[in-house]
Amino acid sequence: MHLAASVSEFLDYLQSARRLSPHTVSGYRRDLTQFLDFCEQQHFRRPNDIDMAAVRHFVSQRRAGGTGGRSLQRQLSALRTWFNYLVKTGVCENNPATGIQAPKAPKRLPKALSPEDMEQMLASPDDDWHSQRDQAIAELFYSSGLRLSELVSLNSDDIQFQSALVTVTGKGSKTRTVPIGRLALQALKQWLKVRPLHCKDRSEPALFISQRGQRLSTRSIQLRLKNMAQKQGIYQPVHPHMLRHSFASHLLESSSDLRAVQELLGHANLSTTQVYTHLDFQHLSKVYDKAHPRAARRKKEPSAE
Repeated sequence: MHLAASVSEFLDYLQSARRLSPHTVSGYRRDLTQFLDFCEQQHFRRPNDIDMAAVRHFVSQRRAGGTGGRSLQRQLSALRTWFNYLVKTGVCENNPATGIQAPKAPKRLPKALSPEDMEQMLASPDDDWHSQRDQAIAELFYSSGLRLSELVSLNSDDIQFQSALVTVTGKGSKTRTVPIGRLALQALKQWLKVRPLHCKDRSEPALFISQRGQRLSTRSIQLRLKNMAQKQGIYQPVHPHMLRHSFASHLLESSSDLRAVQELLGHANLSTTQVYTHLDFQHLSKVYDKAHPRAARRKKEPSAE
């Protein structure tokens, strides 16, 4: 089987059999296409032409070209998954990407707004319907820690006002139900009052709609949140995932319940949630000084004259 044909068959398998999201399949396609370009340069024609040395050469070439450790880890994961499929279907006898490690990526802490910045961002929305919709979006992001894709795909009947819950479909098509805060519920109720006036198609199920009455796109939400933050005097770039980070960080600072936050975020592994356990050192110092009976810093004694 030719390399390009095997990749195409693999992507079809991910979409039809494993039912991965279009976004995830697109990521696999991008990473494997880059590997196919490398294989063409090396005159590899079939999967069995590729050995561990070839995969190492690909990694080192990408590294020399400036690709970071995190991206290389992702690409190696895509290669391993692809070759596992080829072994399973009898195309290859072994997986040449097994055991090859990418350079470790530096651990980056997620950026989050402070509780004070969140209050500032969500304060005093305008009365026009765009602002009411955007307020409901921002409140829901921060209240329930949703991913952008989860919020975009929400329908009006996914909100359970009586029990203050929302059901979302996350990564791997897994559903979870998470609480909605009081202020987010108020913002959603206000938005749903005006939504019918701007939705021409009564059969449109989307919770958040655009000027044309259609489901709001991911790009539109990103731009609206950025503009909303700037209008409220927050000049660092604000994006949907930052509100999810803020939700997780603030919840952990208050509760320290890592397992609960894992469930709320929809993380499959606890290690993914642990990145949110960072706290500002000055905040920790203040808590320590205030709480520990022998930690209070002594006032500076006057110097002897």
